Amino acid sequence: MGRSARVLGLLRPYAPLFVANIAVTMVASLMDGATFVLLIPFTRALFGQRALPATGGSTIEAVLAKVAGPWLAAGAPETALRNVVLVLLVTLVVKNVATYAAAMSSVAIEEGVVRDLRVRLFRHLQTLPLGFFQRTRAGQLLARVISDTDQVKTAVTAALASFLRNASLILVYVAILFGLSWRLTLLALVLAPLLALIIRPVIARVRRRSREQAEDRGELTSLVSEMVSSVKLVRAYVAEAFEIERFRRLADQYRRRVLRAQGASTLMSPLSEVFAGIVIVLLFSVGARLALGASAAGGLPPAVFIAFLIVALRLMSPVKAAAQYPTIMAGAVAAADRVFEVLDVPADEGDHPDAAEARFREAIEYRGVSFCYDGEAPVLQDVNLAVRRGQVVAIVGPSGAGKTTLVDLLPRFYEPTEGAILMDGVPVTRFTRASLRRLMGIVSQETILLNDTVLANIAYGRADFARDQVEAAARAANAHDFIAHLPLGYETLLGERGTRLSGGERQRIAIARALLRDPPILILDEATSALDMEAERLVQEAIDRLIRRRTVLVIAHRLATVQHAEVIVVLAGGRIVERGTHATLYAAGGLYRRLYDLQFRD
Repeated sequence: MGRSARVLGLLRPYAPLFVANIAVTMVASLMDGATFVLLIPFTRALFGQRALPATGGSTIEAVLAKVAGPWLAAGAPETALRNVVLVLLVTLVVKNVATYAAAMSSVAIEEGVVRDLRVRLFRHLQTLPLGFFQRTRAGQLLARVISDTDQVKTAVTAALASFLRNASLILVYVAILFGLSWRLTLLALVLAPLLALIIRPVIARVRRRSREQAEDRGELTSLVSEMVSSVKLVRAYVAEAFEIERFRRLADQYRRRVLRAQGASTLMSPLSEVFAGIVIVLLFSVGARLALGASAAGGLPPAVFIAFLIVALRLMSPVKAAAQYPTIMAGAVAAADRVFEVLDVPADEGDHPDAAEARFREAIEYRGVSFCYDGEAPVLQDVNLAVRRGQVVAIVGPSGAGKTTLVDLLPRFYEPTEGAILMDGVPVTRFTRASLRRLMGIVSQETILLNDTVLANIAYGRADFARDQVEAAARAANAHDFIAHLPLGYETLLGERGTRLSGGERQRIAIARALLRDPPILILDEATSALDMEAERLVQEAIDRLIRRRTVLVIAHRLATVQHAEVIVVLAGGRIVERGTHATLYAAGGLYRRLYDLQFRD
């Protein structure tokens, strides 16, 4: 499917409304044309002639005579003039009612299309692999969801509706012109294809410039988003001037891109207007000769020639507007390309049609598991590990050993490159992702909190928890006391990423979130690192409550916190090099002892 066809395909759900929009647009166009046609009987009646000729006359006059001739020509010239004016007023009212209906239906389609596209894009983002988000800047995604979809809707609805309205006006006006003088109309139509040849290279340039402009807009959004999230770093390193200059350069580049895109787009208007002006001048000169020879065969009566000129001049506006549509469509296709690029990324979160609900009763097993990111060097190699139900297994090792990757494979954030992970002897790939993840609670070093209330953050993703359940989880997580001292307690907004709270407080909110769901499997990824001693004590107390009667995988940098784990697994270079209890590993004098002694040598 071509890019333009794919963009226009977004209109499919609104086909009935779109057809109605076209119908009322045609009515408005016909009424608009009728107001100019009525100038002929108006001019005749004004000068005391018959409103419509008894015999002869143009095709348009013949049509008018059949439709409303007796009424328009009835009685004295004053009566005929009054009747013409009344018909003209009724025509104007009908035209404007139809125009209003067309405009409102166009807005309804427009907002429906952009909502559908945004929801579709947002839904697809939920299915993409984590690696996609790691290699794509957040600001670029934000630009595609917000501004690029806006540009698409402009072409698909507002611009398309305008194009159809103007196209119908052109058809009506051309039909009227044919009825008034087929010779002059054919002369204009013979010249029309030249306009298409003139504007074709301009359209290609607009599409290219619009794509560049959209990319730069995404970079601007990314830079602002990045600055907001790292404002403390900027100020700590006195980098305000550096960031301002970086933004100024990017903003200036964006300005140049916009000027180039607008320069190409704006060129369409003067090109089409100059071309139309040349055609009108040509029609003037030829039409004037026909009007001067009106008495001769094939001549043009003055009233008809005046109506022809007015309609021809009126035709310039819709021709000019319709000529703009290809450039608008080119910009929209460029924006749509960026949206469809994301929609075309294969989903990674789908489940097999036969996937079952996950259950956990006995053990988790890593069997010959290896993993690498996008063809890079292996992060894990031939890992074999069994975790019994109710067991606490600590995973330690130097930085970059693959500890976080090892636990990220269990909830299927990533899929093993080789080997398999089994739960009760069944590969986890046979379970639905949602049911598998509902078995797990995850507390990591980087606690993610939303700009929402404390209550909403603890009960995140669920609306079926009662207030007393949330409070009970907060008490168990040593969080209730500090929450009670917040300005609005559990209804206090935490700010962007929970910036109103300390690191220890954020961790206790995360623990309360996990406790509330009461999962049988718990993953703790350096949950107490980077905390002061008092915060660590409170968090560790909460963790001790959290791990009771649960199967726990805990990654720890501070080895003192995992001394009592039933099994300690030591990773190095993506492989398990040691396993055992603290006592046996320390006595063995291997990597674990060296890491332990480095931390406690003082």
